[in-house]
Amino acid sequence: MECVFGLVGNGFAIVAADTSAVHSILLHKNNEDKIMVLDSHKLVAASGEPGDRVQFTEYVQKNVSLYKFRNGIPLTTSAAANFTRGELATALRKNPYSVNILLAGYDNESGASLYYIDYIATLHKVDKGAFGYGSYFSLSTMDRHYRSDMTVEEAIELVDKCILEIRSRLVIAPPNFVIKIVDKDGAREYARRQSVVDVTTAAV
Repeated sequence: MECVFGLVGNGFAIVAADTSAVHSILLHKNNEDKIMVLDSHKLVAASGEPGDRVQFTEYVQKNVSLYKFRNGIPLTTSAAANFTRGELATALRKNPYSVNILLAGYDNESGASLYYIDYIATLHKVDKGAFGYGSYFSLSTMDRHYRSDMTVEEAIELVDKCILEIRSRLVIAPPNFVIKIVDKDGAREYARRQSVVDVTTAAV
């Protein structure tokens, strides 16, 4: 039931993900952040088995940091995507990760970009992409309304349309979403869309 999607606009990339931690029919919490800040100008939005998702994204994050520490320059978004794809491909015939990734980043030379990497190590550079059951609705909505020259405000409006469709159409729709953006000013959280707020269970 996970929903992860993203798009590239004019000088920026936006990724959004639900914040539900679910196992079987149980919702454990609804403030799980599935979008990791890889470095100052990269974001990784991941879906899949929770253990694989957390372990693999942290592994990629630390190796990207190690490369910068050793060489004095950061990996480009394309290089980080290819490294991620290579690690998934290596693990595929050993101990595969059940994780799908949207990697967004901004480079001074090439601008904003978005990479689609699935659990069998398929890598594509895309303008828009999605994973999970929410992709059935977010992809069709983005196909209808997406433009490559969108402003941040227009892109956020499109993200809100996707979230509305997911909440309206999906049988068990996740209530809360986090939206993050990466541009020339760096990677950061932009907004949250919450319809359910976590409440602390009263002690019995």
